[in-house]
Amino acid sequence: MNKIVLTSISIIFAFNSIFGQTNEEKYEKDVKSLDAIINAYYDVVSGSSSEPWEFERDKFIHSKNAIITRLDENGKAESHTLEAEYIPIGLSPKEDFYEKELKRKISKYGNIAQVWSAFEIRTDPKTESNVRGLNSIQLHYENGRWFIDSWTCEMESEKNNLVTEFLNKE
Repeated sequence: MNKIVLTSISIIFAFNSIFGQTNEEKYEKDVKSLDAIINAYYDVVSGSSSEPWEFERDKFIHSKNAIITRLDENGKAESHTLEAEYIPIGLSPKEDFYEKELKRKISKYGNIAQVWSAFEIRTDPKTESNVRGLNSIQLHYENGRWFIDSWTCEMESEKNNLVTEFLNKE
C-alpha cells in the first residue's frame, strides 16, 4: 500500500515538474524583443468571447507598478494601476474584441524605449473599423527582458484626427 502511495506521489511530482511551467517559461518569448512585447500587448486584449482573459500573461509583460492613462476627447487624463484595469474587465461578460495594430514607431535609447502605436478596435478580426486610437507605450529593459512601465491612450474623434495624422507621417 505504501509503495502505491509513494509511487503515485512520485508520478504527480514528476508530471508537475515536467509539464508545469512557470510564467517565465510560458511567456519568455513575449518579452525578449520590443516587437514581441508589443505584439503580446495587443494579443492579450484581443480575442473571441469564448476565449478566457489572459490576465496572467498581461501582468507578466507589465512592470510591477505599471500605470495606465486614458485621455478623453477633451484631453483630460485619468490614470490607474494595471490591477484597477482588471476590475471592470473581470466584472463584465467577455465580448468579441480585437485591437488591430495599424502602425508602430519605436525610439530606443539604452535600456528605455518609447513606442507609438496606432490601432483600431474591431468586433471581428477581419472586418475593418473606424474606431481608432493611438497608444504611447513606455518600456524598460532589465534582466534580459522588456517590461511595459506605462501606456497612455487617446482615441480618435471628430475633434481630433490623431491616428490619421500618425498614419500619414513617415
